[in-house]
Amino acid sequence: MGYSVLLWNLPENKLQDGDIVPVYIRSNISHVYVIGTESGKLEVPLWQLTEPVSKSKARKLQAKYADFAHHYASVAMDGLPMRAEAVNTAKQVYRLRKNEIVKILYPVKGQPPMTGGKPLEGEWFRVITTDGTVGCCFSYNLRPFETDIDGNRIGGDVQEEVENPNADFEAKLLLTWYPDSYKAMIDSGRIDVESLVPSYNLHLDEETQKLSFRMPKVDRTWDYAGAEETGTNIYQLKDIPMIITVRYGGYIVVRYTDESGKPKDFNLVTIDGNLDEIVASEKERRENEFEQIYMYGPEFKSGSYGALSFAEDHSFSWTNNRLLVSSGVITSGAKGNGFVECKYFLSRALQASYDGVLTFHFNGQTEEVNFLYKIEENGLRLEDANGSDINNSTISERGISPLVMFFSKINQE
Repeated sequence: MGYSVLLWNLPENKLQDGDIVPVYIRSNISHVYVIGTESGKLEVPLWQLTEPVSKSKARKLQAKYADFAHHYASVAMDGLPMRAEAVNTAKQVYRLRKNEIVKILYPVKGQPPMTGGKPLEGEWFRVITTDGTVGCCFSYNLRPFETDIDGNRIGGDVQEEVENPNADFEAKLLLTWYPDSYKAMIDSGRIDVESLVPSYNLHLDEETQKLSFRMPKVDRTWDYAGAEETGTNIYQLKDIPMIITVRYGGYIVVRYTDESGKPKDFNLVTIDGNLDEIVASEKERRENEFEQIYMYGPEFKSGSYGALSFAEDHSFSWTNNRLLVSSGVITSGAKGNGFVECKYFLSRALQASYDGVLTFHFNGQTEEVNFLYKIEENGLRLEDANGSDINNSTISERGISPLVMFFSKINQE
């Protein structure tokens, strides 16, 4: 097929990165090339070689890697990002683990990350991992070394690996931490979009080295200057009124002391997935649920409880509804209009008898009014749920002596 440059050494075959090897076969099933060596044919993973070309082109490519031939590096910080380009705002393509080994391919020009308003010492490199991921990594948290033909390490100060004793902790700060209640909501699939606010989080911006902390009634940003471990997995942040305890199970406890000197604890976790997308998905679910009722109606009528109609914008009109007042379902000040939404969920026990929950917001009344509903063959059944218990956005049981109403579809009468 041609000739390729080896990107990662094969010490058991006396081959080093930068060597040019003949390539005979490419297997897309096994994801390997078959190359020639002094001892015979050898299968090598595709990522470990450059694309086969003529021998003259392979020599030019070899020159590109020559300055850093046999140069590798150990990662000093857990979570160190590899980026698509040599700038700290570029897309992350990989997060390196502490002590993971990467191959340095060649230096690239870029913008150095900043800390405390000053650029970090080091330079950007194009690197490759043992699974073939290629990206740009800044050298500040890399510990370079060379290898010989047998793969043995030459040089490099192993002690430098622990230069920053808080490296693991600071890598955690680069993640985004949310209230642990968010994870419970997401795991249950029952999202309260009013409570799940993506901007409520703790996060250290890697480029600006600013730590932001936003929670209900808290909105603070500080220059991050490091942390001191004051106990096992307990860190006091420098010049920031915050103590962070790293717990087992993937969460942290943040003790924040406000301007009045009052401390408050926050249990935070990381979240898999994009919160904005999760919120958008829940809003779409609510919209689809309401649309089913609207498309089935949208006008209904009861001999005792008046006429109920829905509009596409979620507004409603409920005329001749005075029996709702005498029954205590709505107040005397409630108007016969407002808007409706589908924001609550049913427990498994109630799902056998009802389709969902309709929440009415009557103009002239502050409190919301909830009804369990069921779409029947020729109409809509509503059951007053004001006496029901709502926990974690879920109605788990019927109210005591609820008012049950049936509305026929007007176009079927």
